[in-house]
Amino acid sequence: MGTPEFAVASLDALVRSEHQVVAVVTVADKPAGRGQQLSMSPVKLYAVDHHIPVLQPLKLRDESFLSDLKSYEADLFVIVAFRMLPEVVWSMPPMGSVNLHGSLLPKYRGAAPINRAIMNGEKETGVTVFLLQHEVDTGKVIRRAVIPIGENTTAGELHDDMMIQGAHVLVEAIHDMAEGNFKAIPQDELISAGEDVIHAPKIFKEDCEINWNQSCSEIHNFIRGLSPYPAAWTRIGQKTLKIFSGKKNPGNSIPDSFHTDGKSLLEFKCADGTYVVHDLQIEGKKRMKTEEFLRGWRPE
Repeated sequence: MGTPEFAVASLDALVRSEHQVVAVVTVADKPAGRGQQLSMSPVKLYAVDHHIPVLQPLKLRDESFLSDLKSYEADLFVIVAFRMLPEVVWSMPPMGSVNLHGSLLPKYRGAAPINRAIMNGEKETGVTVFLLQHEVDTGKVIRRAVIPIGENTTAGELHDDMMIQGAHVLVEAIHDMAEGNFKAIPQDELISAGEDVIHAPKIFKEDCEINWNQSCSEIHNFIRGLSPYPAAWTRIGQKTLKIFSGKKNPGNSIPDSFHTDGKSLLEFKCADGTYVVHDLQIEGKKRMKTEEFLRGWRPE
């Protein structure tokens, strides 16, 4: 059960394994593009290409969907980047349902674990395969794997790395379950004494505005944690400017909120220096490098 490209890597890994994928569940086809033609999800495209039956319920409690789902007699449901499931679904198979989550649970439970880990300046994160239960992202853990985060790693880069490593860990976990060679560990046992459980709530556009009163390091983490999507933004003149990458320059000082040489340099004042922008997108234009942007723009 999954929808985006992130889930396709796991589906492909399972198809290539010794396990049999009997069906795929994904979202209904949606209108997309200028012509508003119906578009299939990446998971459906893969399933159709590999002749795997596809279920696309509008409502997960629909009786006909539940009946169809039950008819496949699956031993296990595998969920990767899908919607919340009602108990009548996740409790159906005899081995239960497992989910692949983009963090080292119980840290970063929620919808945006990849973004939030980088925004908070974490040096490492990981993937977790766990059994579904009533409360979101709280089920017993089957397997975890650590993934390092570099100083300049973006959310997009971490997403792609995690997509591949997560698929590998998922197949290993399912193999362990099939062999009966695993221990499901309650998440409470994975919390160190005095450690707080950090959450990763969904990110909205208003959450993405850059606060230039923060330090260079905090701003750098914020920008790369939102790059390339949904993208950190600020106002410059009367327009919105999205910033995808840059370099922190602590200790530097400029008299105004931002400074440019009109050729290749665009920097914004931070609490302890400046932030030099490398990659950006002004409202109404395409994404571009700073040099290209400055060739056609002058400060208002």
